[in-house]
Amino acid sequence: MKPGDSPHPHAPAALPGWERFTVLKAEAEYESVKKDPRVAYALWAVVGLLGGHRFYLGDTGRSIAMLFTLGGLGVWTLLDVFFVGRRVRSVNRSRRAAIMARRGIVEDVTRLRS
Repeated sequence: MKPGDSPHPHAPAALPGWERFTVLKAEAEYESVKKDPRVAYALWAVVGLLGGHRFYLGDTGRSIAMLFTLGGLGVWTLLDVFFVGRRVRSVNRSRRAAIMARRGIVEDVTRLRS
């Protein structure tokens, strides 16, 4: 690693000071609102029949449907184990994009797909 290189691959090292500060503030805001897949899976395991993991991810309509149907009599809950991780990534991606857009930061689209 050369002097001046950032140890973090997404760090805005080449930006001017005020722009770097804006990006760092946006990253901090994102860190405070992003969802953790471990928490989502733990909620699925404990209160999955009641849609607890869906409430955590902000899927209020689906959460209420799961609450009143007991997770589709358990079928919906069992199937959700395959979709929780993907839903967490989707929620995090949209939250990050909203934060960056609100601050006027344009991100590399190819990095977002990974």
